[in-house]
Amino acid sequence: MKITRITSHVLQHKLDQELGYSQQYFTARTAHLVEVETSDGVTGWGECFGPGNIALANRTIVEQVLQPMLLGRDPLAREAIWHHCYNMLRDHGQKGMPIQALSGIDIALWDIAGQVAGLPLYRLLGGPCRERIPVYGYGMMLRRVPDLAAAFRDEAAAIREAGYAATKMKVGLGPRQDVALARAVREGVGEDYRFMVDANHCYTTADAFYVGHALDELGAYWFEEPVAPEDKAGYAELRAGLKTTIAGGEAEFTRWGWKDLLEARAVGIAQPEVCALGGISEFLKVVALCHAHFVPVINHVWGSAIAVTTNMHLLAAMPDLPGGLHPWQPMLEFDTTPNRFRDELLAEPLEIQRQVRESGGSVGLPGGPGLGVAPDRDFIAHYRIA
Repeated sequence: MKITRITSHVLQHKLDQELGYSQQYFTARTAHLVEVETSDGVTGWGECFGPGNIALANRTIVEQVLQPMLLGRDPLAREAIWHHCYNMLRDHGQKGMPIQALSGIDIALWDIAGQVAGLPLYRLLGGPCRERIPVYGYGMMLRRVPDLAAAFRDEAAAIREAGYAATKMKVGLGPRQDVALARAVREGVGEDYRFMVDANHCYTTADAFYVGHALDELGAYWFEEPVAPEDKAGYAELRAGLKTTIAGGEAEFTRWGWKDLLEARAVGIAQPEVCALGGISEFLKVVALCHAHFVPVINHVWGSAIAVTTNMHLLAAMPDLPGGLHPWQPMLEFDTTPNRFRDELLAEPLEIQRQVRESGGSVGLPGGPGLGVAPDRDFIAHYRIA
């Protein structure tokens, strides 16, 4: 069996309502799917992290840089392929878009491997370590509305009512306004429910301490990306000085970047992004590093149904840390805002929302070999922009 073609499908749809986070507002949603075809007729699917024009740039890397290296190679030789590509990219991009592009291809190769073996990905990875995965509902994105705090309070209450195990909000208007938003979310969910705060690295260390002390009083579960990802010393100061757990890592790449982050004692919860850091092959090494440093992992998840499914397999196969009669459980991050590429892409939808509602906050494991999902090609053709 040989690799015969690698295709990028960049999809985009307009949102009915503008959404935002601390760095920008946006009016369209993008997904970058990668399709790897083989001489035996087995096709694998992956996804690259990166919206908008970043997806278009990654498409060029996938098809014009990486594909020529891989045509004719054995798709089951995943480690050999990963290191060959990384070595060829090392002088030009040890982080960022080249690694995002490689991630999508690597995920597709694992999908192929599972199909060839006749095993779901989580079994190929040695699991399952759990039969169901708790899900937290991520919402409360920034919007330009007259009373954002009231909107956040109501949305947070609705997410709890929908059955999610926890919820997460965005901040980024400024420290004082952000504390008011966090108080509104706590009011919306009540005192006995976990909520998390995601800053998308918008604060100085001093401002992060101001917000973090308020989150300590509110009992927030974690404070995500409070400062720039390069500021590992700032992360470590915040982790030592706040009661609220510091989370981060979605903007870190490969085992070497994660080695530095973990050795700096920068995070209490690690959030690797499999569609960015180097794919499943590298994700497994990063989880091993995290667990070697006794740092639990809750994957960062943002994208289409391909990304969601990939992370469901990875979370199912992730060992408990720590173990025990009632072990700490990782959760699946689930974006509750509108996303056609999550809800309508697959021939058989995941129906995460229904599963959460009916189970009281969790989802079952994916079925079928490999990722176990198949995109609807007519849907792809309708939304494909490149």
